[in-house]
This record gives sequence, structure tokens and C-alpha cells, in this order.
Amino acid sequence: MYKIILVDDEKWVRVVLRKAVEQTKLPVVIMQECGNGLEALDALQHHQADLVISDIKMPVMDGIGLAEQLALKSVNVILVSGYDDFQLAQKAIRHGVKDFLLKPVETEAMADCLRRWIQERESREEALRTDISVINSDELSAIARVQQFVMANVHKEISLTDAATLVHLNPSYLSQLFKQQTGGKFVDFVIEMRMDEAKRLLVKTSLRVSEIAERLGYADISYFSTTFKKITTYSPLEYRKSGGMPKEKGHM
Repeated sequence: MYKIILVDDEKWVRVVLRKAVEQTKLPVVIMQECGNGLEALDALQHHQADLVISDIKMPVMDGIGLAEQLALKSVNVILVSGYDDFQLAQKAIRHGVKDFLLKPVETEAMADCLRRWIQERESREEALRTDISVINSDELSAIARVQQFVMANVHKEISLTDAATLVHLNPSYLSQLFKQQTGGKFVDFVIEMRMDEAKRLLVKTSLRVSEIAERLGYADISYFSTTFKKITTYSPLEYRKSGGMPKEKGHM
């Protein structure tokens, strides 16, 4: 249900507007009535609303003044005006006023106006959801490409900058995005993929541990062995002797 605030300095007009809104049977509810624009602004500080239906001429703060205050907010405004001030109402377009209703406001006119507003609102929300979906899809695609890049290049020196260049992203942003999408750091993923390759080479080949370390970019065999043990809880030789079956510790 979309929430509406009615604003008019005459109570009987608010009664007429409320009746017209309720008779439309549209998914809207009037959450509050106010006597002028200032009261409406105060109400909006305490309650969330989607739409304000306001008279254009009121004391303290009129409808155009209210529209000016709400121009940068997510609350839309529909102004109610008489024939004499219709041109004044037209000027309010620059303040983001969505539509106008001419007095006396009848149910059919109110229904048409609200339907247009609801349709525009739902179209905008759908477009926003689509944009977010596209962004999320692009981000997931970028992370998948980075992961494939790492797995295909475990024998090379791989940096975050290299990966960021591949997917045309800022390295810092990619680092944040990678952790957000995978739950782990980019550097830890690189190490994990290298250790997966090390496990494969230990079991499937007769290469010496030093040769495997060198293939994976580790000049220091001691550092390689320490990293391997941190991942698997076994030294490279112990892992080879076990045939690759020892129980492994969780990811870094």
C-alpha cells in the first residue's frame, strides 16, 4: 500500500479528498491529514510517505512552497488547484510536481491521477531493480573471470592489478568486490589455487618438492612448504605419501 498525506487548510476539502481517494479502491492509504505545508513537513519527519496531495493555496506554507521543500526527497507531490491558479500550478513542474487535480475533485479524476502516479512509480522501481540486477550480474561475471584467470595462471606471478586490468576495474574496488562476492580475499584465493595445483602435482607426478615450488612461483622451498602445511596440515612429502587422502584443514 502506498502511503499518502493530504494537505489543505480547510477540513471539509480534506474530507472530500479523503473520500475521493478511498473510493478509487487503489492500493493507497491516507496516513495523515495536515492543514498546511509546514505541518506536512513536520509529519514527514516522523512518518514515511510516498505521496503528498496538497492544495496549492494555503496559509503559512502553500503547495508550491511544500513542493520546493520536497523536490530533493523521494516523496512525490500532486497539487490541487482551482481554474484561477492553474497557471501557477503549471509553474510548479520545475519543483517536481507529478500531476494536478482541478477543483472540485471527483473520484474519477482522482482515480486517473493516482493510476498514472502508481504506474510511473512501479515502472521506476522496476527499472531500478533491473539496473541493480544488471550491475550484480556484471559484478558476478567479473569475479568469475578473475577466478578463471587465476586458475589458468597458477604457474605465474599473479597480482591484484593484473586481475583488475583484465576486468577493467579499479584494484581497490575489485578487492572489495571479490571479498563481498566470495567471502575471501583475492590473495588467499590465489594461494588456495596454487596449493590445489601443488596437491595435484604431488600426487600425479614424480616432480621433486623444490620443482613443484618453483613451478608455482615459490623461490623459497621452505616458504612453500610452510604455506602448504598451513592449508592442508601436512607437509608436501606427507601429503605425497598419503596419496592425497589426508583430511584437510579449512580454507585460509
